[in-house]
Amino acid sequence: MKAYAPYRSGRQNLSFLVHKKTVFVASVLLVASVVIAIVSTGLGEMYISPLNVLRAVFGAGAEEHVMVIQKLRLPRIIVAMLAGAALAGSGALLQGMIRNPLASPDIIGVTGGASVSAVLFLTYLSGQISIRWMPFFAMAGAVLASILLYLLAWKKGITPVRLILIGIGMASLTSAATTMMILFSPKNDPGQAYLWMTGSVYAANWENVLTILPWALVLLPLAFLLSRHVNIGQLGDDIAASAGSAVERNRLILLLISVALAAAAVSVAGGIGFVGLLAPHMARKLVGSSFTRLLPVSVLLGGMIVMLADLAGRTFFLPLDVPAGVFTSAVGAPFFIYLLYAKRKEQ
Repeated sequence: MKAYAPYRSGRQNLSFLVHKKTVFVASVLLVASVVIAIVSTGLGEMYISPLNVLRAVFGAGAEEHVMVIQKLRLPRIIVAMLAGAALAGSGALLQGMIRNPLASPDIIGVTGGASVSAVLFLTYLSGQISIRWMPFFAMAGAVLASILLYLLAWKKGITPVRLILIGIGMASLTSAATTMMILFSPKNDPGQAYLWMTGSVYAANWENVLTILPWALVLLPLAFLLSRHVNIGQLGDDIAASAGSAVERNRLILLLISVALAAAAVSVAGGIGFVGLLAPHMARKLVGSSFTRLLPVSVLLGGMIVMLADLAGRTFFLPLDVPAGVFTSAVGAPFFIYLLYAKRKEQ
């Protein structure tokens, strides 16, 4: 059986090849995501059956079910899905651009830069400026962190090891900066900032959904449209340039998309770690390394990872609500150590 199936539009003005395995895997993951979302929405201190969840989503069913689902649980599930998808897409872009499987927005300090700006917003500007401006503050911090990272890592070019090591140092520096801002906060109420830094979708509402939704709807399809530039970039800068690719321009555009996705996710879900590392690796095992196939599968896996982590945090330790970032870090940190160990002979 052939791996690809041709597709042609009715007027024959559009044609492309469809990777059958990717379509199958993406379809299975999409169905699994919907099932997880429905089941997760029904679980908690008040159990609601999947059928009643569907009724309540559309405004039918018992009044208490409608209130709990539409006001409390559904926006939380949607924010978890979108934040996970954005972080996974950002991580996949970074790994493809840098050609390093160790890259992810939190490990190389991009998320840390967004965190500094977001905590600055929460600590000093919250209440004075609309919360919808937070993604712009987070994006500015992420862009500044990315620029500083490249300047520090540049030495007659950029090597993956140098970039990762300096990125880890940047992440530690930004973490220290956010802690200092919280300690010296004039509000003397560090609870919200600490919860946000850990990575949680606790108390997410529809305003948070509207904050991240436009970024995900615009940037993820744009990243998919530019996926061929990531594929050709995997061959090296010289070969990509000789093939007609504007290497530096495409790299800058892809970097900005990656930074914007990470910043938007961080602005509503906090510092949920290692999703951008885990999801692309899982996708690579399922559908291979071609970025056209890798990106959609990574996005679906990222949404599932954060939804499952949030579900575990809500239900495993009732009545406590453990941040989702605790569970993603518990899995992601050992995996990162394993990757470092596996690549030790390549350095």
